[in-house]
Amino acid sequence: MPRGTAKSTDRDKPRDLRAGVALLWGEQDQPTRGPKPSLSPQRIATAAVKLADAEGLDAASMNKVAAEFGVSAMALYRYVPGKTELVELMVESVLATPPDLSELAGDWRAAAKEWTRSSWQVHEAHPWLLAATAMRRQVMGPNQLGWLDAILGALAPTGLSAAELHQVFLLLVGLVRNLAQQLVDFDAEHSREFTRLTAELLDRHADRFPALTRAIADGYFAPTPIDPLDFALDRVLDGVQPLIDRAAAPPAPSAGRAGR
Repeated sequence: MPRGTAKSTDRDKPRDLRAGVALLWGEQDQPTRGPKPSLSPQRIATAAVKLADAEGLDAASMNKVAAEFGVSAMALYRYVPGKTELVELMVESVLATPPDLSELAGDWRAAAKEWTRSSWQVHEAHPWLLAATAMRRQVMGPNQLGWLDAILGALAPTGLSAAELHQVFLLLVGLVRNLAQQLVDFDAEHSREFTRLTAELLDRHADRFPALTRAIADGYFAPTPIDPLDFALDRVLDGVQPLIDRAAAPPAPSAGRAGR
């Protein structure tokens, strides 16, 4: 083999998306002969989630997950083709059952709030989910699609168009992802140091930043009882309401009829 040329493996080939879909939906072919498998994709995903919760998404490598079961990484490839498919299984695992909004039928606003809070709770419990579900096309399993179906079902009676429903969904997801990013980025020690240094700078340069100086004096960085998710949700849903009102309004009379 020429120097510098790595031996190709099955994992170097382009990804088989159909195999990923079959894995997520439990539709992969099951062996009919040979020993009974000692592991399963679900057990592997559960172990990977535990690692990611404790140490971050990068910790959920095939090697580390394999070590949890006392096997080699190669042994996992019998169940999961690679890290990409493993992460998809992890996402499907933590999303579990989508929120039941049936008791809120007819109250689109309450249903949207419940759905968004439920989504935030999952992201809060699993901060790595933000990176795992970065805004890109990816294979989705029944649980992930179930979340989308739940919010679309709750918003369907509003009369919004399909395009408007999509945009409202993106707004709600964006709120959750924004809070999740703040959670990932937050460092208490760094925050205290930032506040201290900013205060010292403004003591020397207050005349250059009068609005900021006044805001800080009024408690801009002070702890607040305002729940950021509730606050943002109310503002977003207040903005959606006029769209719904417009969709429900009877059509305006035509100019010809008005002139008779």
